[in-house]
Amino acid sequence: MENKLRFGVFGGGSWGTALVKMLSENLDNVGWYMRNEYAIRHLKKEKHNPNYLSSVEFDMDRLNLSHNINEIVSASDVLIFAIPSAFLESELKDLNISLKDKIVFSAIKGIVPESGEIVGEHFHDQYEIPFKNIGVITGPCHAEEVALERLSYLTIACADEEKAKAVADVLKSDYIRTKISDDIIGTEYAAMLKNIYAIASGIAHGLGYGDNFQSVLMSNAIREMKRFIDRVYKMKRNINNSAYLGDLLVTSYSIFSRNRMLGNMIGKGYTVKSAMMEMNMVAEGYYAAKSAHLLMDKLEKKSKTPIINAVYDVLYKEKNPKKVFAKLTEKLD
Repeated sequence: MENKLRFGVFGGGSWGTALVKMLSENLDNVGWYMRNEYAIRHLKKEKHNPNYLSSVEFDMDRLNLSHNINEIVSASDVLIFAIPSAFLESELKDLNISLKDKIVFSAIKGIVPESGEIVGEHFHDQYEIPFKNIGVITGPCHAEEVALERLSYLTIACADEEKAKAVADVLKSDYIRTKISDDIIGTEYAAMLKNIYAIASGIAHGLGYGDNFQSVLMSNAIREMKRFIDRVYKMKRNINNSAYLGDLLVTSYSIFSRNRMLGNMIGKGYTVKSAMMEMNMVAEGYYAAKSAHLLMDKLEKKSKTPIINAVYDVLYKEKNPKKVFAKLTEKLD
């Protein structure tokens, strides 16, 4: 596919900002939808996002900024969504342009609450976008390290290999390595599940569990992830690849992980509500824990996901983290 495609990024958070940085290094024009009009005015004047990754300075001649979602959709062939899953539908409510002929890539790590689906499935079912035009951008890659231009890796998944390559080509640089995959369902579920396991890692840390337990927790988490994904969409995949295991590890251990931060606060005694109020960013794992738990319950496979169950019990049943994790330790090996 000749890379004359026009790209638009939707979302003004840290990951959306990082994606625009990557794209603007390879493209002369990048569309960027941001709901926050103040942030747009600030960007145009000061050349950086005032709220996220403020150290990144943009060449404004390369950006087409707008708080009108229809304007950026109209001007783009490839739409990259980096809006938290919990707010995706509220952002799309103003859309009056069909997405049927657009190529949509999700950089969202979560479940859409309104449908209970991963983002790719949601766009297919709700917006009639063919699966060949839907893709996923996943890590292991933290926005903060992209801002620092530290070597990072991305996996671009799409059923259409040509489209995956086209997106991979415009994201890669001296500090971004890209690879492609055809496991769009598996990589997107992995991107969602790793946030739940990062909350578990954070809770364990906050409770005072050490590195020895964390290693056992992560060993069990990757096996639990494999069971979950195989149950939902079985195909040949290597769960030890960076899109699965690598993304799990960086999200569970990194100081930049908002999901680990949420878990850590809860483990140290914060209520779930107070921890979420104190954080100024969305922890996708909070919403994902409920969706994953309900899905496994529906499939009658809940017994196969003890870590997800433990996180769900802490977040939604308000069970004591110390007691829940004491029981969890007996189920791990």
